Amino acid sequence: MAAKTAGAGLEERWRDILSVHARTMCEIDRALHPHGLGASDFEVLDILVTEAPRPGDQCRVQNLVGRVHLSQSALSRLIGRLEKDGLVERAVCLEDRRGVWVTLTPKGRDLHGEVLPMQRAVLERMLGG
Repeated sequence: MAAKTAGAGLEERWRDILSVHARTMCEIDRALHPHGLGASDFEVLDILVTEAPRPGDQCRVQNLVGRVHLSQSALSRLIGRLEKDGLVERAVCLEDRRGVWVTLTPKGRDLHGEVLPMQRAVLERMLGG
């Protein structure tokens, strides 16, 4: 009986985490939609700003996998959309032809800076104590 109760408690905590995550992602989507971004789009831009802080810095797509909650193919499609919108540029890694570099464009860096306060405000509202 104790094991069943402990398992039920873990399951309930897990569902609470998933619920908070889903609600927070929806709120970020809602806040960023007028700017043409979704929560996952923003997450990629945010990671790129961190991984490649100076204009022209590059980040390997492989470094994004695992940090974004998307499959590799979904991440590739998302990067393709960001590229089409002029927010990032992709280039083949010359040292490893299987690798792909991603660079945040000035437009992408500016948009990230513009929407960052909105995303952080949602996080504060949804997750702040």
